[in-house]
Formats: sequence, structure tokens, C-alpha cells
Amino acid sequence: MPTHQPIKAWVVAVDMGYGHERAAYALRHLAQGGQVLIANKYPGIPKNERAAWEDLRKLYETVSRVKRLPIVGNAIFDVMDYFQKIDNFYPRRDLSRPNLQLQQTYLLIKNGLGKHLIEHMAKKPLPLIATFFQAAFAAEELDYPGEIYCVICDADCSRTWAPLSPKLSRIKYFASNGRVVERLKLYGVKPENIYLTGFPLPKELIGGPHAPVLKRYLSRRLQNLDPDQVFTQKYARTLNMHLGKNWRTLNHKHPLTLTFSVGGAGAQQNIGLQVADSLASKISQGKIRLNLVAGTHHAAAQYYRDGIRSLKLSKYLGKGVNVFSCDAREDYFRTFSDILLTTDILWTKPSELSFYTGLGLPIIIAPPIGSQEEFNHIWLKIVGGGASQNDPRYCDEWIFDWVHSGGLARMAWNGFIEAPTHGAYRIESVITGKKIEVEQLPLIV
Repeated sequence: MPTHQPIKAWVVAVDMGYGHERAAYALRHLAQGGQVLIANKYPGIPKNERAAWEDLRKLYETVSRVKRLPIVGNAIFDVMDYFQKIDNFYPRRDLSRPNLQLQQTYLLIKNGLGKHLIEHMAKKPLPLIATFFQAAFAAEELDYPGEIYCVICDADCSRTWAPLSPKLSRIKYFASNGRVVERLKLYGVKPENIYLTGFPLPKELIGGPHAPVLKRYLSRRLQNLDPDQVFTQKYARTLNMHLGKNWRTLNHKHPLTLTFSVGGAGAQQNIGLQVADSLASKISQGKIRLNLVAGTHHAAAQYYRDGIRSLKLSKYLGKGVNVFSCDAREDYFRTFSDILLTTDILWTKPSELSFYTGLGLPIIIAPPIGSQEEFNHIWLKIVGGGASQNDPRYCDEWIFDWVHSGGLARMAWNGFIEAPTHGAYRIESVITGKKIEVEQLPLIV
């Protein structure tokens, strides 16, 4: 019998932070030619469009970094963040009135931003999956002949993510959680244009509809996170039911491992070095392994290497403490997936990485940067997959308290049970029309 190839799609992201590209990376198996298109730097992009996108990217990075300025940083950031803030959800009300940022986005489209890319894709009108609203809006405004989908990359979204005339729009949305579904309705998006899928997580970290890879590495992680079996003994029956009766026999193979990840704009790298300083003694004793992930920020990687030397931890570099950076962003996403397989604790700001608690990862939450991250922070605490950081200077004490109390194991389990895991599979099912047997998500998550 002939094998049916899945329908391919144009998967479009943008190089602003990591969130939009991280979502697209998890959907690369659907991408035409196996290649995600980056709207602001694809081959053949006109110089004027590249320049316009570069201005937007610089603005994004300025907003992310300005908070670090002494005295005036918070005030300047608050003014910038005001224009992209997410309004309070309650009381429920009509929120369909366009905001200033949305109006500016449509003005850029009217002036030609995205036109070349949409015309290129229109020559082969496959389903278009955009992980950034501008590409979806441009496709609709320019009458792209294929289906248009937009992936929401946070646990809530501002008015900017819904079209100018939402009740007339044909754009369909992949919602990261139930709150986003309800939020889009308040913005005027038609309910039939909203799919509750969950944020797309890399399939290589899940392993299929029944998540064999995820469960294997979660089984190992729980052994590291709960050495005194405070949590795992109490919930032994539940763990056996989900992971199998022999889950404890899986060799965990690695020491307790903490991964600290900086954001796409390189923010908060100083926290990573504070963590290394506090954990220096325990790293030297082999009680914990620290990964410092600098992404594609080579300056941040060098900052960490210099810091490791100053802490007299050079001989443990590549063993008890690791610094990771990559030249290409796709290489970074691939490397990050590999790192997570042997990560027990993820420490990061509440970006799109908040959704990675669905992999059974307990998340130590660094301070949020921006309105959307504040909502991610709230969501992560609601599902029980993370907790706000204590003082990084003393993490050698409180992290191990959380380990020996079973608290981090509890967070790992809550994330696995409560947070959406199979977003990439649900999105694939919508695009290809092929039914994939995964759990139905509750509406409000």
C-alpha cells in the first residue's frame, strides 16, 4: 500500500527573542523543505524590509534590556511595556478595540512589510503557520490563497495578537492554554477559529502520543529530585500507574543537574553567575552539576567563562559546570533539547519556556520581564510547575532544602500532569487532517 505523506506547511517565525522561533522549531517537521522561514532574514529579503525588521528587533531588545539601567531602568521599561500590556481579564467585557501597537503593525503592512515573503509563499499556497502575528496579518491583508494559522506563544496575549477586524478575519489560532482561548474571544475572534492545542514542545523530548521518551527521562529525574523519597513514596500508586511499576529501576546516570537559561535578549545573565558562585562548593563536591545556557549570545558565554575562572572552578569546566552557546539559532534549539534530557531543574525567566514544565521539569522562576511574562508567571504557579526564585546568592541552601523536602519532585509531577504537553501533535493533526490520539485539554489551564 502507498504511504501517505503528511501535508506540508509554510512555517514562519521571526528573530526577536527566542519564543517565536522556539515554537517554530517544534513544528519544523511540518515545514516545507524542512526549513522554517524567518520573516526578517530569509534569503532574498528586500533591503528595505530587512531594515524595517531590524528596527523592530532593536526596539524589542531595548525593551528587554532597559530594566537593567540603574535608577531609571524600571521607569523607562514601564512606559515601553504599557503599549503592549495585557489588560486584566476580569470583568469579562468587549476588548475588541484595536490598540496602538496593532494599528502600527497594520500601517507597516500597508507600507509593504512582509509583502515579498507572502508573494513568495503564495506561489505554492500551502497552509501558513505563523508564530508571530505580523506574518499572519500580512498574509490576510495580501489575500494569501492558503489557510492561515497563528500560534500564540504565551499563557495570555495582548490585543495586538488579534486582527484589526477579528469578526471578519479568517485567521485561525492555535491557543497555548484555555485562558488564551477565552482571551481571543474577548478580542472578537470567532470561536470556530480557535483551536486549544497547547504550546508546541519539541517532539524529540516527548516521543509520540503516549510520551515514552518524556516518561523515561521523568522517571530518572524524579530519582534525582527526591532522593529521600518524600514525594515518591506518598504518591507511589499514582506514579506506578503513569510511569509503570518499574520506573525506579531506570538508572538516572547523571548527578543532580540545574540548567540556567538566559533570554533571547541576553537578559539576567548576572543571575547565572550568582548561582555558580553560590553552588561552587557543591559543584566541587560533585553534589550538583550546573549548565549555563547562553543561547547565541557569545558575550554572555564569555561572561560566564570569565566568571567561572574567577570562582576558581576552571578545572570543573566541562564537567561539574558547563557553558553552552551556539552560532546558529537552530543549532541552539537542538542543543537545548539535548541538554534538557539530563536536566533536573530549569531556572529561567517566565518566557515561553514556562510551558516546558509540561515535560516534567520543575522551574525556578526568575523575575518576569514584561506584561506577557507576568501572566506566564501566574500560569506556571497555577499549574504548580514552578516557584519564584529565592535569593540566588543562597541557592546552595534553599535548592537543596527543596530537594530533600520533595518539593521539586512535586513541581515536576504537577508540570507533567497539569501542563499541556502534546501541542505539536495537536497542531499537526489540524494541518494534516490526521487524527492523533492525545488527551483532550481542559479549557481553563
